[in-house]
Amino acid sequence: MKKEKAYVLLAKQEGISNRAAKELIDRGLVYAHDKKIKIARGLLPVNTRFKVEKIPDIKKIFEDDNILVVDKPAYITSEEISKKFKLPLLHRLDKETSGILVLTKNEDFRKKAIDEFKNKNVYKEYLAWVSGIVAEPEKINLPIKVIKTKSGAYAKVSADGEEAVTEIEPILAFRKKSKIKAIIHTGKTHQIRAHLKAIEHPIIGDEKYGGEPYKRVMLHHHKFKIFDYEFTSPEPSDFRMREQNDFPRKKKNKYNSKKPKRK
Repeated sequence: MKKEKAYVLLAKQEGISNRAAKELIDRGLVYAHDKKIKIARGLLPVNTRFKVEKIPDIKKIFEDDNILVVDKPAYITSEEISKKFKLPLLHRLDKETSGILVLTKNEDFRKKAIDEFKNKNVYKEYLAWVSGIVAEPEKINLPIKVIKTKSGAYAKVSADGEEAVTEIEPILAFRKKSKIKAIIHTGKTHQIRAHLKAIEHPIIGDEKYGGEPYKRVMLHHHKFKIFDYEFTSPEPSDFRMREQNDFPRKKKNKYNSKKPKRK
């Protein structure tokens, strides 16, 4: 069967430029046969039909003379949001992480806020779906070393790393997966991702840190506090998995067609 590059086929299907098609694939928004297309130049049959996920709008949570707080959707970088609003970032979220993102509007406030981060006077709470059953709260106090690579930064637990502390607490468990709350007391690159890998509960979708494949890295910045400011970002729709039964299921055994009981 004749084959063609994935981005070329997508461009024809969607009526967009090859460049725009490649960007959609690189963002992780394109699927075929229920599998994410990861390589834009990969060859696929010419009759392949694609499904393209849409990026939700960037919503403003709060704005005053000091800060702009937005609800960052997955699949877009923090730097792109900074460029859109023409404001510097106070902190960053990974591309596939959603939730609260803070930009600063004046240098005086920015300097004071950075000092609050350094002095660990900032509250940062995340939600995550992870592999395995997390049965009880746990404090993960493992040093992290960040390594710069051609494909980006990679964090690993290492004796010669820097202090990193994450507290996790179970919210619910579902089919050998758990939704947890994670509070970070330090702000190392990929801290939550590396710590959860270290305790053998990698984040769903976080293949870089041992997680099983999924639409995206299931990590959401839920609550943030600094000075007298306090913000909350509601769970995005793709996080309400327990209610939607949206995690992939194993195929039924044809000799056992009984439906599982719902709790």
